[in-house]
Amino acid sequence: MKYSKATNYALHTMVHLTMEPKGQAVSVDQLAYMQDLSPTYLSKILTKLVKAGLIESVPGAKGGYSISRRAQDISFLDVIEAVEGQSVLFNCGFDHDESECLIERVMIEAEGNMKKELAERTIQSIAERIEKRQCHETKKEK
Repeated sequence: MKYSKATNYALHTMVHLTMEPKGQAVSVDQLAYMQDLSPTYLSKILTKLVKAGLIESVPGAKGGYSISRRAQDISFLDVIEAVEGQSVLFNCGFDHDESECLIERVMIEAEGNMKKELAERTIQSIAERIEKRQCHETKKEK
């Protein structure tokens, strides 16, 4: 099982936008620079996040992207599904009734457990952990 790099970039982007002051937009160039990406490539990812209602595009000279919902209401699963879609990870390739395929049952159950875990993890929880770590590191330096 492997998620695309686009999902990785989307999750990092979401955490970064969560850590910005409320209402402050970040340009695609800034977001791309932080992740060492092409702005064109990141724009495609951002478009998916906008379509999913996770972020909004702010037009104008000081425009860019900002989070559109409360970060505590955005799960990892929301971001993953915005980028990857909602397809199942495993499909039995044999020609038999799917209720008969014990292998598929196990895989569907495991995927359900994984989705449940990802749905419970919020973007906000990661942003808070990063902020705590940064605060702790700042205190060490003094």
